[in-house]
Amino acid sequence: MTTTEKPLVSLVDISELAGVTRAAVSNWRRRYPDFPDRIEGTALAPLFSLSEVKEWLRRTGRGRDVSDEVGLWQELRAQFGDDMVAGFAAVGRELRDTGEGGLSTAATTLVRQLAKDRGPLELLSDLATRYAGSVGRSSGEIVSTPLLVSVITQLAGDPQGGVLDPACGQGDLLLAVGGRNTERSGQDVRPSAIEFVTHRAALADEPLTARVGDTLRDDRFPGVQAQLVVCDPPRTLTDWGREDLLVDTRWEFGIPPKSEGELAWLQHCFAHTAPGGRAIVALPSAVAYRRSGKKIRTEMVRNGYIEAIVQLPAGAVAGSPLPIHLWVLRRTPSDEGVRMLDLTDENGDIDMASAWEHAVIVSAVALLDDEVDLTPARYVGPHGGDNESEYATARMEFDRLLSELTDALPHLAPAPGWERSMALDVGELIRHGLVSVDEDTLTSHTDQIDADFLRGFIRSASNTRRNTSSSGSFRIDSRAAKVPQLDAETQRTYGAIFRQLEAVQHAAERLAKLARNATRRAHDGLTSGNLKPVTDEENR
Repeated sequence: MTTTEKPLVSLVDISELAGVTRAAVSNWRRRYPDFPDRIEGTALAPLFSLSEVKEWLRRTGRGRDVSDEVGLWQELRAQFGDDMVAGFAAVGRELRDTGEGGLSTAATTLVRQLAKDRGPLELLSDLATRYAGSVGRSSGEIVSTPLLVSVITQLAGDPQGGVLDPACGQGDLLLAVGGRNTERSGQDVRPSAIEFVTHRAALADEPLTARVGDTLRDDRFPGVQAQLVVCDPPRTLTDWGREDLLVDTRWEFGIPPKSEGELAWLQHCFAHTAPGGRAIVALPSAVAYRRSGKKIRTEMVRNGYIEAIVQLPAGAVAGSPLPIHLWVLRRTPSDEGVRMLDLTDENGDIDMASAWEHAVIVSAVALLDDEVDLTPARYVGPHGGDNESEYATARMEFDRLLSELTDALPHLAPAPGWERSMALDVGELIRHGLVSVDEDTLTSHTDQIDADFLRGFIRSASNTRRNTSSSGSFRIDSRAAKVPQLDAETQRTYGAIFRQLEAVQHAAERLAKLARNATRRAHDGLTSGNLKPVTDEENR
């Protein structure tokens, strides 16, 4: 067996094996030189050999007796490695007694015992929940967190018709929305995911049509429109098939740029929404403000198809600390404006019925400025002439955003610097067709070059100096830029950090706007006599 064939485990998996926190496992890595080396993954999401970890835990006395559920998890990890969903599908076959098998003898014994204790459907649901807590977005898996599922389910209400999830993954979101006997349809590129969600629906006695295929390139539900479309799609995809789909009828609001794969998913969902129906799509916060997506945002706002945008707290999506937005689209246009709601301060369960009381409706005229920034936090806040409450709210929002900014900055370690001899000329990459530049948007045409990595280094201090003219004016000339020569995996790590820094920069800009608003409110309140200074004694 080669190294890449060994079953691998994450830090979360190891913490569950040993019965400790993830922080404890990280501490073991730093303190003990004999702790197993990273086999695959990245510095931020390392993966280790399961057999080496189990041996280290046994040798150091840090293992523990495990429950049947943990035992089954270990057996599935040992048999199926990283493709745990394929293992869950095999469990489903065993529970439905299809006769196809696929599990080891030990795993089969554990499945039968657990099914006897808690029931087949609950066992599959427990495996899905456990997986959602252990997987990260860097793995490429589509796993919706319980918080995200809960909020979308509340937003969906009781759809009077069919439900479609074009990126259904293991089915957490698709199976949660709707009522008993709701006609559900789902698509996923992985056969194992489709098999798993099919087993879950069958054991719940719920009707389901599930099909395998790459949703954007190979829509397996052509012409189908549902009353409710829900989707938690893959993020930061650049190779989503744009070149082959330029004349696709789904692009009602414009052809998505290659760097805006999320807008392709958004329009795909809208195209499958029936008249009078709605689509609820989870998207990264950057989709609301990135310059490259401004044209599509403009058309959606102008035509009245955006019903609401809800900003969720950090951690609402698997493996990402960055904020996420829920876009609620309506197939029937309206000129009522867009409801904006910021829930970034919420902790624990969210009650949408009470949360909507804090939303504001923003007119299309107010949204269609030079930026068309649809970030909820930019608009949410009380309106009217009450300077006292307006200033207090602005001050609280300022403190919250300042704290969010501090937490959002990535942790970075000292490094020796780059060797100039190892630099790559971006102009050469462009001449060889590996990357291209269109309207200041840089796109990679190979999986060996990460576009976010390039964009980040092109904006470096050295390239900025190189691209500043003698008159002092600034311009970015990508062809003249130089970047360090790194392997694809390391590039992706840097690219993720650059995306996080972009989000921090955007938050800082929002903070500056909020500070101006707060000082204006304070000045108006002081000069109108509605506010007065607070003495040190009163402030105690």
